[in-house]
Amino acid sequence: MALEDRLAPLPVERMDFPYRKVGRHFPDRAPVLVQAVRDGVVAMAATRGVDPDRLVLGGRSMGGRMCSMAVAGGLPAVGLVLVGYPLHPPKKPENLRVDHFGSIDVPCLFVSGDRDEFGSPAEFDEHLGAINAPVTVVRLPGKRHDLKGADGAVCDAVASWLGGLTA
Repeated sequence: MALEDRLAPLPVERMDFPYRKVGRHFPDRAPVLVQAVRDGVVAMAATRGVDPDRLVLGGRSMGGRMCSMAVAGGLPAVGLVLVGYPLHPPKKPENLRVDHFGSIDVPCLFVSGDRDEFGSPAEFDEHLGAINAPVTVVRLPGKRHDLKGADGAVCDAVASWLGGLTA
């Protein structure tokens, strides 16, 4: 995992949602996924011997969205790293996934392509102001939602942001 290598010795832990662990292709509903994030944070904190509220949470696409919803719902965190956040489904900008943004009160990093079909730069600019904490946006030129070939740039953005977060 590129982030794990880049951020070492900081611990990075990847979590699979329950539907993936049992081999299903379609995700559970949001409440089940958010609870999986909560359970994963408790388990990681216990395994690593750290307070859960000292963790930076995040993920790619739906994983990041579920982390943001968990934090908006009261799960403590130092910050959120949201890579390829799905602002809305492709070609359905009316189905926004931002209702919880006003309940986020931790610093956030959004990394996305400037050609992401899940949310354009203008759409993000319109909605990120609802977050009640500092928001950093990194847009990768020419990249779509999959951010293919951009691992280095994503890692650079996350490492830089984390360095500023702890400074």
